[in-house]
Amino acid sequence: MNKSEASTVTYFVLLGFPGPWKIQITLFSLILLVYMITVTGNMAIICAVRWNQQLHTPMYMFLANFSFLEIWYVTCTVPNMLVNFLSKTKTMSFSGCFTQFYFFFSLGTTECFFLCAMAYDRYLAICHPLHYPSIMTGQFCSILVSFCWIIGFSLYLIPIFFISRLSFCGPNIIDHFLCDVDPLMALSCTPTPIVKYVFYSVSTLFITLTGLYILASYILVLRAVLQVPSSDGRQKAFSTCGSHLLVVSLFYGTIMVMYVSPTSGNSVDMHKTITLIYSVVTPALNPFIYSLRNKDMKYALHNVFFEKRIMKN
Repeated sequence: MNKSEASTVTYFVLLGFPGPWKIQITLFSLILLVYMITVTGNMAIICAVRWNQQLHTPMYMFLANFSFLEIWYVTCTVPNMLVNFLSKTKTMSFSGCFTQFYFFFSLGTTECFFLCAMAYDRYLAICHPLHYPSIMTGQFCSILVSFCWIIGFSLYLIPIFFISRLSFCGPNIIDHFLCDVDPLMALSCTPTPIVKYVFYSVSTLFITLTGLYILASYILVLRAVLQVPSSDGRQKAFSTCGSHLLVVSLFYGTIMVMYVSPTSGNSVDMHKTITLIYSVVTPALNPFIYSLRNKDMKYALHNVFFEKRIMKN
């Protein structure tokens, strides 16, 4: 049985955040402001890394790719959310819903891999500084970046494909602001224990392993930093790694609540709030987290915002 025969649902209704018109306008304005901050901040980081020769290092190349990813991560959900705030129908086509579903999870997965790569980079730079230049070469950095993108967009391809082939014969109302796994699985007309089990098994294994890898990397980094005799050296290392750890804590803390720990007892509003934090709020905070305590980045961003392009050596 093909999908057209198995499914009578041709579109979904995303309820988002129901409420009076004034609340919808307020939420629209707030989310739009956060979206503009996210795009502007991450684009500024990309330009700073591109224009400043001093930032042409693996750490900042990872950061530039990470910022590029964050722009697309919010763009795959926020524009449609903004439209729904002002729309009466709040509809999304079947194919559009699953396209958003795929890109949302693929970009989120890619973000986890980039956080792992950035943790590995800091581990090498601090724990093995003498070997760092010979290991983290430009070619190896490009390989890691490519690996993050390719694996990130491949991991959930098959599970999401099988979810899209399930029978959806109504209702078609999703009490969420995006197409997520739980609301979609709840609308399926047929029992889906195997597909759901596979999806959550992949999510749990992937999030746990990458999270433990990042945690182990920074434990080793912390041990090495505490052995640095210079207070300035310790402060610089803590500043850089502290920024990374804050991003990891914000992102992993929320996705583990959603996709690893049991969430069936949580309310729909709680699910929406948690999703909003890691999908909208965290990407907006990342440019500030990575730049406020980094002198090189602050100098480069100053030149970007004042339109003073740094001359190449």
